[in-house]
Order: sequence, then C-alpha cells, then structure tokens
Amino acid sequence: MDILYTARATARGGREGEVVSDDGVLDLLLAHPKELGGPGGDKTNPEQLFAAGYAACFHSALKRVAGHEKLDVSESTITAQVSLGIDGKAFGLAVTLVGQFPNLDAEQGKDLMEKAHQVCPYSRATRDNIEVNLEVAPHYVI
Repeated sequence: MDILYTARATARGGREGEVVSDDGVLDLLLAHPKELGGPGGDKTNPEQLFAAGYAACFHSALKRVAGHEKLDVSESTITAQVSLGIDGKAFGLAVTLVGQFPNLDAEQGKDLMEKAHQVCPYSRATRDNIEVNLEVAPHYVI
C-alpha cells in the first residue's frame, strides 16, 4: 500500500480522559455515555468518534462511486450507528450505515451503498471483523 496520509491522535485517561490530534485540531474530553453509567453532557466517547469517521469516509466513497455512475447524490447523507456490546467475554462493535438519497429511488440507493461498501477503507478494515449493516432510509413526503 502506498501511504497517502497518516493521522495521529493521542489518548490520555482512556474513556474518562481526552484525545488530542498532533495538529491540535482535535482536542476532546471523553466520558462514558449516560447509557453506560456516565455523566452524559458535552463529552464524547470512542463510539461517537468511530461513527463520525466511518460516516464521513463512507459518504466520500459513495460520492466517488456515484460520480462514476453519474448519479446525483448532492443531497445525500450517511448516518453511522455504532453499537457497543458484549461478545462472549470481550466487548464488540456493530455498525449500521443508513443512507438517505432524496434524488434516487431505494434500489439505486441500496446498490450504491453496496458498491461504496466495497471501496470504503473503513468498510474494508471492518469486513469479517464486525457486523456492518447497510440500510436506505425511506423518502418522506410532507
């Protein structure tokens, strides 16, 4: 693999600490979410950070595939839902990626998500390691 970019972040204090990127752009306090007995509030957690990264990366992969297929995804969104659970005696993750495509029908959106899932680096890294489900959100007419 030819390396194009390397991100660096340092964690201090684990889930009750902080994460800081080497360039200082990322500087966040961490805490357990309320659902895991934490305080909630304005602190983030590793699952939120993973969800943000996966959603952004997957959306970029999707836009690239859509460009090759000349599909309009200009108003699309990807939401990543990252779940933390117990898998035997260890912790495990599961991800659901939800695509919303106002300018495509459901079949086009599903096909596009399947193709993006083959090229997204996060999808490739998680393949056969954690469960990743792909969903297309329904269109709502108001």
